[in-house]
This record gives sequence, C-alpha cells and structure tokens, in this order.
Amino acid sequence: MKQFGIDISADEVIDTLSFFDSWEDRYRYIIDLGKELPSMSESLQTEANQVKGCQSLVWLAEHKEQGKLIFEADSNSHIVRGLLAVVLAAYNGKTPSEILSFDIDAYFDALNLIRHLSPSRGNGLRSMVKRIQDTAAAQAA
Repeated sequence: MKQFGIDISADEVIDTLSFFDSWEDRYRYIIDLGKELPSMSESLQTEANQVKGCQSLVWLAEHKEQGKLIFEADSNSHIVRGLLAVVLAAYNGKTPSEILSFDIDAYFDALNLIRHLSPSRGNGLRSMVKRIQDTAAAQAA
C-alpha cells in the first residue's frame, strides 16, 4: 500500500490534478485518493483524535519515527478521506520543521482547491491543517 507523503507526494498530486480539465474529474480523483488512504484502526477513532471544526467525522493520530511525524487519518465521508489524502501527501513522513515550513496555501493554490469547496468543507480542511501544524509545533518545541 502506498503511503501519502512518502510514495505519493504533494507534487505528484498537483501534477495529476493538472491533467483533468473539469472539476468533476478532479473530485473523482480526490475521492479515489481517499480510497487509497489506509483505514485507521477503530481503537484510534477516539474523541481525543477527532478533528474539531469539520462537518464530517474526522480522526487524526500521529506518532514519530526517526524524527518524522507519521499520521493516520480517517473520515466517514468519501470526499473528506480524499481531502485527508491530499493533506497527508504534503505532510506525512516529514519532520516537524519541514511541516512548519511547508507553504500549504501555495499548495492549495496550485491545486485550485479551496474555491471549489463549500465553506464548511474549506473550514474543515483548515482544521485538519491546523491540527497537523499544531502537532508539529509541539514536537519541534
């Protein structure tokens, strides 16, 4: 199984999405990415791991391996699983300093993503990113 951020990079997501002309095709690709996201163990689907501010149920857990943060994520929504995959392509398997220095706004601009999401999905996406950045900041301190 491919790992987002390790085998599937942010640049790869940008390149692949650029091949699609319509947003309907892009959404399908994002949903397909979500299907590639490994399922999270039910034991990690706890309130402590729940991302607040998301319309759907979203869980995010992390552990550190050799100085890098490894994230596990899941959602009860197919499109949100896809958005998690897009985010993990940028952040998973990176050091806390790499996470904090990554320009997520430029990444989302390159994907032309935010403007095609509903306001509640956009807020949820920002909540996911904030949770990862806060985790990286705590680990870097």
